[in-house]
Amino acid sequence: MSLALWAAAATGVQVGAAIVASRFAVAEVPPLTLAMLRYAIGFACLLPFALRPFAAMPRPIPARDLGAMAALGIGQFGVLIALLNFGLQRVAAAPAALIFSLFPLLTLALAAALGRERASWRLLAGVVLSITGVGLTLLPKLHAGAQGSGWWGELAVLGAAATGALCSVLYRPYLQRYPVVPVSAFAMMASVAALALLALPEAWPARLATFSGVAWAAIAFIGLSSGIGYFWWLYALKHESPTRVTVFLALNPVTAALLGWLLLGEQPGAAGWLALLPIAAGLWLAATATDNRRP
Repeated sequence: MSLALWAAAATGVQVGAAIVASRFAVAEVPPLTLAMLRYAIGFACLLPFALRPFAAMPRPIPARDLGAMAALGIGQFGVLIALLNFGLQRVAAAPAALIFSLFPLLTLALAAALGRERASWRLLAGVVLSITGVGLTLLPKLHAGAQGSGWWGELAVLGAAATGALCSVLYRPYLQRYPVVPVSAFAMMASVAALALLALPEAWPARLATFSGVAWAAIAFIGLSSGIGYFWWLYALKHESPTRVTVFLALNPVTAALLGWLLLGEQPGAAGWLALLPIAAGLWLAATATDNRRP
């Protein structure tokens, strides 16, 4: 397996761990405020490593590319994470992570529709198997749908996955032109600026002093891991097709299920454990599929 796919796998684990940590924080920290703090810390981590390659560029980045990268950053870090945090206020960590693993199927569909990628049978089978795992975990919710509390949380997590899929497909041209770290840092900076404004109705400047030590510890972990994880993510997207990279997000429900069980007492049902089998098979098929990027 290539270094880029190892980076994608590490990102899948990081996303699952961050989802569990977010479950600790969302009880005290509003969704937009949590997203802003997450990426403010991530940006601070990346900035020292971004300055030198940015200064070494032979010519300035055109304003059109800067605008596009800023929009992608706001989508990837702002819209996606705000929707995910909203969903985590209503959905437990493990099922939220499994819904989020629809990410690769949406990525494959978008990449194929835009002519960026050909879908080989192995890659398609890997994606379908991972989606089968998601379906298994949602069976109890489907049976209880008439008596449940609604689907707003699940729809928010699904919207986060769709936003991430779109951004993953559209990032590639800019990763081909510019170094990964400056792109990561600039995208995060744009999202932090947007989120700081959007989170003002949550009164975040006044509320910072009210968060507990546990909430701050969770925020710090989420922010530090997100800075590292996003660099891994863009590195993987630079060197592999979007679908092969995003299918490794299927590792996030495995991580979230185990950590949610150990740390939050969220006992997965039989369907949740059974879902790990098709997810593992799907990852193997995706990792061994040939690269089907269109030239």
